[in-house]
Formats: sequence, C-alpha cells, structure tokens
Amino acid sequence: MKTFKYTLSLFLLMMACLAFAQIPSAETGTFALTNAKIETVTNGTIENGTLVIADGMITDIGTSVSIPQGAKTIDCTGMTIYPGMIDGGTQIGLIEVSSDPRTRDNNEIGDVIPHIQALTAVNPSSVIHPVTRVNGVTTALTMPSGGLFPGTAALINLHGYTPDQMYAGFKGVVLNFPATGRRGRWDRRSDEDIKKAADKALEKLNEVWDKALQYHKIDSASGGKDQPYYPEMEALLPVVRGEMKLLINVNSSKDIKSALEWIDEKGADAILCGVSEGWRVAEEIAKAGVPVITGPVLSNPTRSYDRYDRPYANAGAMQKAGVKVAIRTNEVENVRNLPYHAGFAATYGMGKEEALKAVTIVPAEIFGVADKHGSLEKGKIANLFVATGDPFETKTQIKYVFIDGWNIPMISRHTQLYEEYLNRAPGVEK
Repeated sequence: MKTFKYTLSLFLLMMACLAFAQIPSAETGTFALTNAKIETVTNGTIENGTLVIADGMITDIGTSVSIPQGAKTIDCTGMTIYPGMIDGGTQIGLIEVSSDPRTRDNNEIGDVIPHIQALTAVNPSSVIHPVTRVNGVTTALTMPSGGLFPGTAALINLHGYTPDQMYAGFKGVVLNFPATGRRGRWDRRSDEDIKKAADKALEKLNEVWDKALQYHKIDSASGGKDQPYYPEMEALLPVVRGEMKLLINVNSSKDIKSALEWIDEKGADAILCGVSEGWRVAEEIAKAGVPVITGPVLSNPTRSYDRYDRPYANAGAMQKAGVKVAIRTNEVENVRNLPYHAGFAATYGMGKEEALKAVTIVPAEIFGVADKHGSLEKGKIANLFVATGDPFETKTQIKYVFIDGWNIPMISRHTQLYEEYLNRAPGVEK
C-alpha cells in the first residue's frame, strides 16, 4: 500500500510539473491589427491604422486597409505597433545556465575555429527565449566566444522548433581583436608582458589571415577541386573574398584605432562590436565608414576617471559623429532588457527616434536583412509587437508579439512563476 501511495504521489508530482512547464503553442493564420498607432520606423507614424498579417508576412498596412475575409481581428485601440526589436550581440540559445558547463555551448576548444557554427548549437527550447520575446525582442545575433576566431555567429528569430527554422538570414565570423590593455582588476601582468602578449596575438592574427589568402588563391586556381580538408580556412574563405562580414570585438580606443588600420590594410568587410570607448575615437570610426554594434549600454565606465554616464552616452556620441550604430546587450538571460539599454542611450544623447532605429532598422541594415526585417512595411516578415506605450519605459506592457507571422503566447517562466505564487495555496501537511 505504501508503494502504491508513493508511486501515485510521484506520478501526480510529475504531471503537475509538466502542466506548469507547458507553454501554449503559437497561433498562425491571418490577422488584422486594427485601430492602432503604428510606428513604421522607416515611413513615419500611422495614426488609427490597420496592419494585416498573412502567410507570415505584412500584407497590408495603412489607414484604408481592407480586412481579408476570415481574418482574426485584434482591436489595438490605445496601443502602438512596433517592429520587433533586434539585439545585435548576445549568446542567447548557446547558454542555458551560466554556472553549469553542461548547458554552455558558446566557447569551444581552440583558438582558431571559425568553422564552429553558433546556429547548430542553438537550443530552440531554451526557457530564455519566451522570457526575452515577451518584452518585444523578436530577433538576436547569437555569438560564440573564446579565442582569436571563436566561430561563426548567426542571426536568429526567437521562435521555432529547430535552429534552421529560427535562422534569420545572416552569419558572420567572429574575431576577438588583440587587446593591449589589462583584462580586469585581477590582471597583474606587467606592461611589458601585456605588450608582448598583444604583439604575439596580432602576429598570429596576421598569420591566419595570410593563410586564408593563400587558401583563397589555391582554391580559385583549382576551381575548388582537390583541396585538402582544412575547415578553418574553408570558413574564412568567404570572409577574405568579401562575401561574409567579419564581426570584430574591440573596446579600448587604442585597440579600436588599431582595428580600423587592420581593416583598411586587409580590406575586410567588417563590423565593430562592443566599442565601449567608441566615443573617444568617434570621428575616426565615422571616417572609416565601419558600422558599429555597441553595448552593453547599462555598464560601468571603462576608466575610473570617466563620468558615470559615459557608457550611456557612448552610442549617441558615435551616432552624432556619423557612425551607423546598433545596440546590443551582450547578454544571455537578460537580452529581455534590450529596450532599457536603448532607453538609456536615448536619454543620454541619442534621442528616442534614433535609439528605436538602433534596435530595429539599423541592425537589419548592418546585417543585410533590411528587406525583410527592422521596420513595418508591406512585404516584410511579420516580426512585431503591440505595446501600451513607449517600449523603453518599464511601465509599458507588451500585449501581443508576432514572429514570422506567428501569434506568440505571452507566457514565460517568469509569468508562470508570478501566477503560481500570486495564487499560491498553503502546503499540504505531512
């Protein structure tokens, strides 16, 4: 009898856990979002407009729109429709629990491994995806980390059953540019040792690049036939040919200038990432014409004598100098905070309009997917959200989210825990 009670209790506990963990499926079909204020980003604001979604696309938008027969109508009176926000740099989907190495796929063994694909490692079932997308973030660049060339990053939509379903059309090889500064307060190396390490890393970088150029010449001469198996060079081949972007992580002003010189010398099609001291060399970056994905905005100054708000003002300072600037969180669990990073950038010099662009159309342009993402236009993929107000303000509620035209349930681990403890009942006595 005791065994039966134990088995029954265990079964009921398992069923309760499954019921708690289950999230309703997204809904597809034809939708008409009516009576809304629509922030198109690229074509101004539409008052009291209608946006129609069908087959995953925005099929109509405006004030005089015919609603298709059979469409599900959602009244958005008093609410605003925005394009889904794009985080230009994260590790979402690659890490589940930062403290548990069994759930981390962001950092593989090796210093030069550009052939390691972030997309293949993405976990579509991550509980972090629902937590993120209910805050209006529909798309993110997920990036490997580690050595000199840690792998190839991928742009993903935060909905899908497989990594391929989530893929949003952009990949780029990641380069951690050799740093000449200290790695942190714990770094006790002498200035001489730091310089030696940086020179050695730069020498290795140039060696790898020269090998890739040689591989390109051999591949071109042979028509791609009878090449030895060399996955590292195969992955760098489209980069040296200018067919794929190089995502260069670099932060100090000195290293940024060195990276710009390196880019000019090698002729690489590059994007600068991080760029925490970009404000110090904004004019040089603008002159070079290299786009920037900066962040985190919610950060500390890089130097003890800098003003507290330098990280907040960094994006705006570069944008005003003429740099094309997108914003990233450089986060995993807290990619959901992207709108607040943008909000601080807006407040400290960037302005609301440019900050909104920095998390929508600008990253789409930088990644070469602006024909499908980043704004609300007829013919674009239906990645969008409906909010009660300014998404950069914490009081704003996100009411609906659509990704690839799917109406995403506004449920996450956080909302489930909130409901569970809001309506909790006393525990059962033993």
